[in-house]
Amino acid sequence: MDQALAERSNNTCELCGSAEGLSVLGVPPKAGNTLDEVIHACSTCVSQFNDPETADPNHWRCLNEAMWSEVSAVKVVAYRMLDHLKGEGWPNDLLDMMYLEEEELNWAKQGLSDETAVKHVDSNGVELLAGDSVVIIKDLNVKGSSIVAKRGTSVRNIRLVHDNPEHIEGKVDGQQIVILTKYVKK
Repeated sequence: MDQALAERSNNTCELCGSAEGLSVLGVPPKAGNTLDEVIHACSTCVSQFNDPETADPNHWRCLNEAMWSEVSAVKVVAYRMLDHLKGEGWPNDLLDMMYLEEEELNWAKQGLSDETAVKHVDSNGVELLAGDSVVIIKDLNVKGSSIVAKRGTSVRNIRLVHDNPEHIEGKVDGQQIVILTKYVKK
């Protein structure tokens, strides 16, 4: 299987294209007993896939190309990493473009944990997603500047702070600021 995998991947990481530190990565929950259930990946991709909290979003920009692979296991890993990083904003566009067969999508979703996902909700309990538009419901003094974000101000194309469900980012008066979710509504 190692020889066939090396030929399929052209001795490079099937995710980022690196030729350094390659190993076989089984894609759970499949057993990894066949060529269709594994990928050739570099040590950086393997460690960040196995511990997504350490993922460097810029490293995973390589998925722009990898997500079009004909190998199901590569597409599944790409989907999972894009889903994990969707709070960054740019992965949402790739997820929208990505196509997976029903079986591949089910495989990819089996590896996602919805219970531990950070959810951002507005003052009314409505879930916020990256790219949404919100309205500020209270005059807010912006720390470190003289700007006051007035009640009723619309903030378009918000970004989610992936490790804090109470914070979003958006532009007010041309300045990028962090806003508490309890002071906005969708």
